[in-house]
Amino acid sequence: MTTRPDRGGDSPSRPPAVPDIPAQPTPAAAPGEAAPTPGTPEEPAVTTGTHPAADAVAEPAPKPDRAQYGVCAFLALVGGLVIFDATTRVGSAINTADPIGPKPVPILLGVLLLVIAAIYAVDVARGGAGEPEAGEDVDLTLPIDWRTVLLLIGAFLVNAVLIDRLGWVISGTILFWGSAYALGNRHYVRNLLIAVALSLITFYTFAIGLGVDLPAGVLQGIL
Repeated sequence: MTTRPDRGGDSPSRPPAVPDIPAQPTPAAAPGEAAPTPGTPEEPAVTTGTHPAADAVAEPAPKPDRAQYGVCAFLALVGGLVIFDATTRVGSAINTADPIGPKPVPILLGVLLLVIAAIYAVDVARGGAGEPEAGEDVDLTLPIDWRTVLLLIGAFLVNAVLIDRLGWVISGTILFWGSAYALGNRHYVRNLLIAVALSLITFYTFAIGLGVDLPAGVLQGIL
Protein backbone atom coordinates (compact mmCIF):
# COMPACT_ATOMS: atom_id res chain seq x y z
CA MET A 1 0.00 0.00 0.00
CA THR A 2 2.92 2.31 0.51
CA THR A 3 4.02 1.91 -3.11
CA ARG A 4 0.62 2.39 -4.59
CA PRO A 5 0.17 5.85 -6.05
CA ASP A 6 -2.56 8.06 -4.71
CA ARG A 7 -5.56 9.03 -6.67
CA GLY A 8 -3.80 12.10 -7.93
CA GLY A 9 -0.98 10.03 -9.40
CA ASP A 10 1.70 11.18 -6.92
CA SER A 11 3.61 8.75 -4.79
CA PRO A 12 2.99 9.01 -1.09
CA SER A 13 5.65 10.79 1.04
CA ARG A 14 8.01 8.54 2.91
CA PRO A 15 9.51 9.30 6.36
CA PRO A 16 13.18 10.24 6.24
CA ALA A 17 15.62 7.41 6.88
CA VAL A 18 17.76 9.43 9.36
CA PRO A 19 16.03 11.75 11.83
CA ASP A 20 17.18 15.34 11.89
CA ILE A 21 19.44 16.22 14.85
CA PRO A 22 18.45 19.51 16.45
CA ALA A 23 21.14 22.15 16.37
CA GLN A 24 22.92 22.67 19.68
CA PRO A 25 22.65 26.18 21.12
CA THR A 26 25.84 28.18 20.86
CA PRO A 27 27.12 29.51 24.22
CA ALA A 28 26.81 33.24 24.54
CA ALA A 29 30.07 35.09 24.17
CA ALA A 30 31.29 37.39 26.90
CA PRO A 31 31.41 41.10 26.12
CA GLY A 32 34.49 41.93 24.11
CA GLU A 33 35.05 38.30 22.92
CA ALA A 34 34.27 36.71 19.56
CA ALA A 35 31.59 34.05 19.48
CA PRO A 36 32.97 30.52 18.90
CA THR A 37 32.41 29.01 15.48
CA PRO A 38 30.09 25.98 15.48
CA GLY A 39 31.83 22.70 14.88
CA THR A 40 35.29 23.92 15.90
CA PRO A 41 36.86 23.32 19.34
CA GLU A 42 36.81 26.32 21.56
CA GLU A 43 40.32 27.68 22.02
CA PRO A 44 41.40 29.45 25.19
CA ALA A 45 41.22 33.17 24.92
CA VAL A 46 44.52 34.98 24.77
CA THR A 47 44.65 38.03 26.95
CA THR A 48 47.17 40.77 26.60
CA GLY A 49 48.90 42.66 29.30
CA THR A 50 49.13 39.81 31.78
CA HIS A 51 52.76 40.52 32.66
CA PRO A 52 52.99 41.97 36.20
CA ALA A 53 55.46 44.62 35.10
CA ALA A 54 53.16 45.74 32.28
CA ASP A 55 50.06 45.89 34.45
CA ALA A 56 51.76 47.61 37.37
CA VAL A 57 50.56 51.14 37.88
CA ALA A 58 53.37 53.61 38.17
CA GLU A 59 53.23 55.08 41.66
CA PRO A 60 54.42 58.64 42.23
CA ALA A 61 57.77 59.04 43.91
CA PRO A 62 57.41 59.68 47.66
CA LYS A 63 57.92 63.28 48.67
CA PRO A 64 60.44 64.02 51.42
CA ASP A 65 58.97 64.89 54.79
CA ARG A 66 60.55 68.28 55.40
CA ALA A 67 59.61 68.19 59.07
CA GLN A 68 62.18 65.42 59.56
CA TYR A 69 64.93 67.86 58.64
CA GLY A 70 64.27 69.51 61.99
CA VAL A 71 65.20 66.25 63.72
CA CYS A 72 68.38 66.07 61.64
CA ALA A 73 69.27 69.63 62.59
CA PHE A 74 68.60 68.90 66.27
CA LEU A 75 70.87 65.84 66.24
CA ALA A 76 73.60 67.79 64.48
CA LEU A 77 73.28 70.66 66.99
CA VAL A 78 73.50 68.31 69.97
CA GLY A 79 76.50 66.56 68.46
CA GLY A 80 78.26 69.87 67.86
CA LEU A 81 77.56 71.08 71.40
CA VAL A 82 78.88 67.82 72.88
CA ILE A 83 82.10 68.09 70.87
CA PHE A 84 82.50 71.78 71.75
CA ASP A 85 81.95 71.13 75.44
CA ALA A 86 84.37 68.19 75.42
CA THR A 87 87.15 70.16 73.73
CA THR A 88 86.80 73.40 75.69
CA ARG A 89 85.52 72.59 79.18
CA VAL A 90 86.45 68.98 79.92
CA GLY A 91 89.92 68.72 81.45
CA SER A 92 92.75 66.45 80.48
CA ALA A 93 94.00 63.31 82.19
CA ILE A 94 94.22 63.75 85.96
CA ASN A 95 96.64 60.97 86.87
CA THR A 96 98.68 58.24 85.26
CA ALA A 97 96.02 55.65 86.04
CA ASP A 98 93.77 57.37 83.49
CA PRO A 99 96.01 58.34 80.56
CA ILE A 100 93.12 58.82 78.15
CA GLY A 101 91.14 61.29 80.20
CA PRO A 102 87.45 62.20 80.02
CA LYS A 103 87.53 63.81 76.54
CA PRO A 104 87.43 60.87 74.08
CA VAL A 105 84.04 59.47 75.07
CA PRO A 106 82.01 62.69 74.63
CA ILE A 107 83.91 63.50 71.44
CA LEU A 108 83.07 60.05 70.07
CA LEU A 109 79.42 60.49 71.01
CA GLY A 110 79.33 63.90 69.32
CA VAL A 111 80.86 62.52 66.14
CA LEU A 112 78.36 59.65 66.10
CA LEU A 113 75.50 62.12 66.48
CA LEU A 114 76.79 64.11 63.50
CA VAL A 115 77.10 60.95 61.40
CA ILE A 116 73.56 59.84 62.33
CA ALA A 117 72.21 63.31 61.46
CA ALA A 118 73.91 63.18 58.03
CA ILE A 119 72.63 59.66 57.26
CA TYR A 120 69.16 60.59 58.42
CA ALA A 121 69.14 63.71 56.22
CA VAL A 122 70.14 61.65 53.16
CA ASP A 123 67.39 59.13 53.90
CA VAL A 124 64.78 61.90 54.24
CA ALA A 125 65.95 63.47 50.96
CA ARG A 126 65.40 60.13 49.22
CA GLY A 127 61.83 59.95 50.47
CA GLY A 128 62.36 57.71 53.47
CA ALA A 129 59.72 57.88 56.18
CA GLY A 130 59.02 56.03 59.37
CA GLU A 131 56.36 53.36 59.49
CA PRO A 132 53.82 53.04 62.30
CA GLU A 133 54.47 50.13 64.62
CA ALA A 134 52.09 47.20 64.59
CA GLY A 135 49.18 47.75 66.93
CA GLU A 136 49.53 51.53 67.02
CA ASP A 137 47.04 53.82 65.34
CA VAL A 138 49.50 56.33 63.91
CA ASP A 139 48.87 58.39 60.81
CA LEU A 140 52.18 59.78 59.56
CA THR A 141 50.42 62.02 57.06
CA LEU A 142 48.83 64.23 59.73
CA PRO A 143 50.50 67.56 60.51
CA ILE A 144 52.47 68.11 63.70
CA ASP A 145 50.44 69.12 66.74
CA TRP A 146 52.49 72.21 67.54
CA ARG A 147 50.28 73.18 70.48
CA THR A 148 51.13 69.97 72.34
CA VAL A 149 54.80 70.24 71.43
CA LEU A 150 55.05 73.85 72.64
CA LEU A 151 53.23 73.07 75.89
CA LEU A 152 55.64 70.21 76.63
CA ILE A 153 58.63 72.41 75.86
CA GLY A 154 57.20 75.09 78.14
CA ALA A 155 56.78 72.60 81.00
CA PHE A 156 60.44 71.50 80.69
CA LEU A 157 61.68 75.10 80.51
CA VAL A 158 59.69 76.10 83.62
CA ASN A 159 61.17 73.12 85.45
CA ALA A 160 64.71 74.08 84.38
CA VAL A 161 64.25 77.69 85.52
CA LEU A 162 62.57 76.98 88.87
CA ILE A 163 64.43 73.86 90.03
CA ASP A 164 67.18 75.82 91.82
CA ARG A 165 64.86 78.45 93.28
CA LEU A 166 61.86 76.39 94.33
CA GLY A 167 63.42 72.93 94.50
CA TRP A 168 62.80 69.72 92.64
CA VAL A 169 59.60 68.80 94.45
CA ILE A 170 57.80 71.96 93.34
CA SER A 171 59.36 72.23 89.90
CA GLY A 172 58.91 68.49 89.31
CA THR A 173 55.25 68.79 90.27
CA ILE A 174 54.83 71.55 87.71
CA LEU A 175 56.65 69.42 85.12
CA PHE A 176 54.51 66.32 85.65
CA TRP A 177 51.24 68.23 85.90
CA GLY A 178 52.05 70.38 82.86
CA SER A 179 53.00 67.35 80.80
CA ALA A 180 49.71 65.62 81.62
CA TYR A 181 47.82 68.80 80.67
CA ALA A 182 49.72 69.14 77.39
CA LEU A 183 48.88 65.54 76.47
CA GLY A 184 45.17 66.17 76.92
CA ASN A 185 44.41 64.96 80.45
CA ARG A 186 41.95 67.29 82.18
CA HIS A 187 41.68 65.64 85.62
CA TYR A 188 43.37 68.58 87.33
CA VAL A 189 43.11 67.55 90.99
CA ARG A 190 44.01 63.90 90.40
CA ASN A 191 46.94 64.89 88.18
CA LEU A 192 48.19 67.31 90.85
CA LEU A 193 48.16 64.59 93.51
CA ILE A 194 49.98 62.17 91.21
CA ALA A 195 52.53 64.85 90.28
CA VAL A 196 53.30 65.59 93.94
CA ALA A 197 53.66 61.88 94.69
CA LEU A 198 56.02 61.36 91.74
CA SER A 199 58.13 64.33 92.74
CA LEU A 200 58.51 63.11 96.32
CA ILE A 201 59.25 59.55 95.20
CA THR A 202 61.96 60.66 92.78
CA PHE A 203 63.43 63.08 95.34
CA TYR A 204 63.88 60.41 98.01
CA THR A 205 64.88 57.74 95.47
CA PHE A 206 67.82 59.87 94.34
CA ALA A 207 68.71 60.89 97.91
CA ILE A 208 68.48 57.48 99.55
CA GLY A 209 69.00 55.02 96.72
CA LEU A 210 71.64 56.85 94.66
CA GLY A 211 73.11 59.24 97.22
CA VAL A 212 72.37 62.25 94.96
CA ASP A 213 70.71 65.23 96.61
CA LEU A 214 68.28 67.00 94.32
CA PRO A 215 67.72 70.72 95.00
CA ALA A 216 65.30 71.20 97.90
CA GLY A 217 64.80 74.94 97.28
CA VAL A 218 62.29 76.62 99.57
CA LEU A 219 61.56 73.26 101.19
CA GLN A 220 65.12 72.97 102.57
CA GLY A 221 64.91 71.65 106.13
CA ILE A 222 61.40 70.31 105.61
CA LEU A 223 62.16 67.40 103.33
